[in-house]
Amino acid sequence: MLRDKLRGVLGFPVTPFKQDLSLDLEALGSNVFEMAKHAFCGIVAAGGTGEMYSMTPPENMEVVRRTVAVVNGRMPVIGGVGFNARIASEMAHEMEKAGADALLVMPPYYMNAPTEGLLDYYAAVGHASGLPLAVYSRDWAVFTPEMVARLAEKAPALEIWKDGQGDARKYQRIMAKVGNRLAWLGGIGDDCVAPYFAIGVQGYTSSISNVAPKLSLALAEAGMQRDFAMLDRLLYKYVHPLYALRDRKRGYEVSVMKKMMDLTGLKGGPVRPPLENVTPAEEKMIQELLDLYGDYL
Repeated sequence: MLRDKLRGVLGFPVTPFKQDLSLDLEALGSNVFEMAKHAFCGIVAAGGTGEMYSMTPPENMEVVRRTVAVVNGRMPVIGGVGFNARIASEMAHEMEKAGADALLVMPPYYMNAPTEGLLDYYAAVGHASGLPLAVYSRDWAVFTPEMVARLAEKAPALEIWKDGQGDARKYQRIMAKVGNRLAWLGGIGDDCVAPYFAIGVQGYTSSISNVAPKLSLALAEAGMQRDFAMLDRLLYKYVHPLYALRDRKRGYEVSVMKKMMDLTGLKGGPVRPPLENVTPAEEKMIQELLDLYGDYL
């Protein structure tokens, strides 16, 4: 099963846009080709870092289609879907035809949904295709252990849980409640790999994979080996300074990564509104940070 293969770290590519903010599929293909040279256990196309919500459903399809073609079976490709039950279900159906191996379901647009409506949303997407489902618990889509257990019964396609809350205490309770019915992934950021692996996740999604794949793999390896001394060294030297920059403004988890890519010769490009590009002063700070990354570039 797919859930058994997702051990280690998943690449999380950005979606490059041209200066007029149109989709740059050539740049996407080039970036994914470089990322797929490394031993990731999967690649997530059109996820949060990939600005799924900034694109139209047809654009998301193009991103997944191009990613699948470039990866060419070397590792699973997971496509991001969302918006609402109808649109997400249509996207799921099309992504299955495009060759995706699984779906990452983002929270629906309506943030005041009741519990039953939220579970029905994920279940509807799960029944829309034959693909395994990964739920991304992020932002307002907060789950109790009982809710996750109910959803696992309601949506048989659910195989993977991606945490985006960063609450290790609650996540551990969820994992204990549901057990090995699901694959458990860390998803809030590279800076949280220590608590994630401490409670027993089998992998995590990395935005650093866009710039320094070797660092992402080193973090995952240390986490799986429970070598927390090594994790501390990697986090303090490389990850925490990066996340300090990302925390300067909402949405900078994408903007900063794209600028880092541009500065290293990859193709990040601008972000689409409502996100903002980094300032010239921040670009200089990012360049100084990259000087630290020499061992992993």
